[in-house]
Amino acid sequence: MKPTFDIENSIWDRGYKYIAGTDEAGRGPLVGPVVAAAVILPKTFNIEGVNDSKKLSEKKREELYNLIIENALCYSISIISEKIIDKINIYNASKKAMIDAITSLHIKPDYILSDAMKLDLSIPCDAIIKGDAKSITIAAASILAKVTRDRLMIELDSKYPMYNFKKNKGYPTKEHVNAISKHGIIKEHRRTYNPVKEYIEKK
Repeated sequence: MKPTFDIENSIWDRGYKYIAGTDEAGRGPLVGPVVAAAVILPKTFNIEGVNDSKKLSEKKREELYNLIIENALCYSISIISEKIIDKINIYNASKKAMIDAITSLHIKPDYILSDAMKLDLSIPCDAIIKGDAKSITIAAASILAKVTRDRLMIELDSKYPMYNFKKNKGYPTKEHVNAISKHGIIKEHRRTYNPVKEYIEKK
């Protein structure tokens, strides 16, 4: 399955003009923020290869990121810190990131497509299961969110190379978990996530 404009076309046919797609990256990692993007694409958008960001190589995501930004009518990216994730939980932080990204768009959308997340907005919104595999607009948002978050993790890797964030992007790989046991945690670790929580409790 590759994402198409089928969902968007049915909405445009009903008279809506600006459809924003939104998705997030970074629910599962032990460290760093959750990032969401919202994007409004023109009907003429025709960039080959746009897909669910998880199905693309890092190089392809970077290439598409630039093309999406160049060709979108508008886009917005929202970053919610690990401290807020620990305070309000990852579900609410992901929802907040998406809503913040949508409300920051400089063109006000009249319809929202989200990847499986029900959003409390006054604008009509469809939460589509596996939306990033079905809708090009959601897939484009997933690429913007993923590339932004990966770049933040590469920056963090330069400060803390012992965790190899440039490779694991903060996810709980065996290497990352072993590095926590050996080096402890950093301020960017999510305190409410195991094994970070377990490490703190043992101290």
